[in-house]
Parts: sequence; C-alpha cells; structure tokens
Amino acid sequence: MPEQWIDKDTGHLIKKVIPGKGENRSFYFHNNPFVPATENENEKMIFYRKVRHWKQLFSVDLKTAEIEQITNKKRVSGEIVAKKRREVFYQCGDSVFATGIENHKTRLIYIFPDTMRGSITTLNANETLLAGALDSPEERELFKKHPAKHDFFNLIYEAKLRRTLFTLSVESGEPDTIYSENAWLNHIQFSPTDPQTLMFCHEGPWHKVNRIWTININKGTPKLMHKRTMDMEIAGHEFFSPDGKTIWFDLQKPRGKIFSLGGVNLLTGAETVYQHTRNEWSVHYTISTDQKLFAGDGGARKSVANAPDGKWIYLFTPDGDKFKSEKLVNMIHHDYGLEPNVHFSPNGKWIIFRANFEGHSDIYAVKIEKQ
Repeated sequence: MPEQWIDKDTGHLIKKVIPGKGENRSFYFHNNPFVPATENENEKMIFYRKVRHWKQLFSVDLKTAEIEQITNKKRVSGEIVAKKRREVFYQCGDSVFATGIENHKTRLIYIFPDTMRGSITTLNANETLLAGALDSPEERELFKKHPAKHDFFNLIYEAKLRRTLFTLSVESGEPDTIYSENAWLNHIQFSPTDPQTLMFCHEGPWHKVNRIWTININKGTPKLMHKRTMDMEIAGHEFFSPDGKTIWFDLQKPRGKIFSLGGVNLLTGAETVYQHTRNEWSVHYTISTDQKLFAGDGGARKSVANAPDGKWIYLFTPDGDKFKSEKLVNMIHHDYGLEPNVHFSPNGKWIIFRANFEGHSDIYAVKIEKQ
C-alpha cells in the first residue's frame, strides 16, 4: 500500500503512522501510548517493533515521523507510559525496568523473588506506583501446559487459584500487597485521575462472572461496579473515561443478542447505555478526550457477535440511548486474530489502529473528518 490512501468504501483518508517497512504494533486499547509535547520535544507515540527475534519499545515523533528505539532487552513486555516522567515501564522475565523516552537511561526497579511472581500492568495518576497481580506456581504450570486461550481460559477460571493485587513504588521499588482472593484477578487499571483507585476484573467466561470491580488501594474493600441481572448477560473489556468518573464496558443483555456500550458512574452507580447493532459490535471500544465521541474496532464473523458484516473501524456518536455510527475503514482483509485496538489521537482528529491487511502487522491512522 502507499503511505496514504482514501478508503474507497468510506471516503476517509488513511495513512501509515510508522514510515518504512517493519513489523509494528500499537498498544492495547486502554493503555495510553502518547506523551505530550514540551519546549524541546514534539508529541510522541510509543509502540512495539520486532527487532530480530524480540519486540522492542520505540517512539515515533507525531510531527516529523522520526522513530527511536527505546529498549534493547529480551522478552520485553508491558505497555506502561509515564507521560509526566517521560519514561516507559516494562518487564523482562522477573525484572521490572524504567527507561527514559528521550534520554534512554534505564534503571532497575524491582526483581520478583522465586517465591513471588507477578506482572505489572498499570501506573497510577501521579506516577508514583505501578500495580499488577501476583500468581501461583499452579497457575503458571496450567498456562505452560495449555498456552492457547481456548484451552486455558476455562481451566484457569475453574481452578480458583490464589491471586494478589500488588503495587510497586517507581522510585524505591518497594512492593506492597493490596488484596487477595481465590479468583482470576485480571485487566488491572489505575484511574487516570485518582491515584488511589484501582480497577480489576474477575476474569473468566463473562456470562459466569460479575466482572468489574474497583478498590481503594489504601482501604482494601472491593466494590462491584456492574451486577449481572439476567442469565447469559455479559459485561467486559472495561476502561476508564478520561476524567476518571465513568467506567465503560461492552454490555450484552443477553450475550450475542442485544449489543450496547454501558457506562457506570463511580460515585453514584448510575448507568448509561448506548445500544447499537450486531454489525457495529466491536472487540474493543474507546472514547475521545472530550468524551463526545466513541470508536470501535469491529469484529470478525467468528467473534462473539457473529456479525455478517462487522469488519470495520467505526466512529460512534451518542444519539439518545443509541449510537449513530459511521464506517471509517473497511477491514475486510484484516485477520482479527490481531485485535485492531483503536485509540483517538491526542488532537482528536485521527483514530489510530493496528492491522495486518498488508500481510504483516503495522500501525495506521484514519482521519475522522472526510477530505
């Protein structure tokens, strides 16, 4: 494909975000990849690129398209950007590191002991604490024996093994445990505005779990954010609004029949629901910085919605209790084994996603306004 083109089915401009050739991937839908501009630096986006046998973290200047490699280690994992500190946090095996986005200075934060293994997944709003979950040797053995999701998903849920939420100081590396339960605690996210509020889920088959919970890391009492009210109801792929006041989630009442995006107010518990069609259902959703628009990455025929024509990047505008949708990108040649994971650009003019319709994974942006 050329560096940019007009989608013939939607009329929207699409461009490659990363110049040249490479195996590139943008971040998971709720992980912020952007760092703001300063007097000396332009606005940047952090992404993964495959270098030889390992994926590494890179930055791309969103003004000049210049790219820089940030990490150079084996088994780099984690998509945590500190936009104020201008650092990336990541994990290599049992070790947690931070590296400067511009100066590339790397520091070791913590090494998990053999008796306690876990993964970092999120950074709090004032960028002082990382958080994640500690697992058990039994769980690790199950993952090792059953690496495919369709094999391990029910096994881990049914095993009811102990997991513990924990924090790490980004300065001292001091660990602290928050909460433990014999459940698959997962999808851990700090509030973007409240440094003390942590969201997590009870992972497993969505129609069997009350999934979405929050906890104050200093008080340690979990709070259920959305309770299932009917058989086969599902709620998941939850994410915070930019102001931290709402948790949004894929809501189906029941699964595979009625499709909505639900939102629950953290303070009042009041819920907002925007219904949409089967074809408009998306693997993941996201919200614009001004909270006026939503976007979705569509889904394949074999996905939950079983949509006959769902392979599109969508723009959603709330209209009463429904979404008014606009198709932005035809994803007919994309294999949804790689989730597109949409992000609004910081200026709100583009939606960034990843795709493999060229035969490899790369990062693209579609302009919201037509030419």
